Amino acid sequence: MKRVMILLALFCVVALAQQKDTFTDTRDKKKYKTSKIGKRTWMAENLNFEARDSKCYKGETANCNKYGRLYDWYAAKKACPKGWHLPTNADWDNLARFADGDEGTESPYDSETAGKLLKAKSGWNDYKGESGNGRDKYGFAALPGGYGNDDSNLNGIGNDGFWWSSNDDGDRAFGRNMGYDGDFIYYTYYAKSYLFSVRCVKN
Repeated sequence: MKRVMILLALFCVVALAQQKDTFTDTRDKKKYKTSKIGKRTWMAENLNFEARDSKCYKGETANCNKYGRLYDWYAAKKACPKGWHLPTNADWDNLARFADGDEGTESPYDSETAGKLLKAKSGWNDYKGESGNGRDKYGFAALPGGYGNDDSNLNGIGNDGFWWSSNDDGDRAFGRNMGYDGDFIYYTYYAKSYLFSVRCVKN
């Protein structure tokens, strides 16, 4: 009986981590997958809303359709639809901690392993003969949309994913990075003019 209760408890934890749904952005009727991870509901795709100062990688619509648009920080702050927001540093910390099962409190939280659990199962390039894809354990399905600071300086599609947070320190804003060359999710900070992907969190 005790073993059955433990198995039921584990099933409930997994189910909580993987509550999936869809959301339609009323501004342009695009539909997004969503996933409840811990206590937060995240968009399970990179945002593809055509906001001012956002771009498709290399200007190609196919890249937007697969990887979402790239936004400077000012555009990212306003890009999420009503009822959703650009993640805070704390939101990103909590996501990575949940994936790791870490109960610490230090912030920002860097992880050497959570990226593997959050990256999509396809869409990442190989690195030195090994797949850069993840396990997508929680339905976050992170994709490498690349980054840049203008049309002539865009890099990393298929290799790197950078996502903005809503926090800044004046000249720079903070975000998170995952790469095809490891299982990490790292805290980053860049000039606000850089172009990164956006994930939205439900209010």
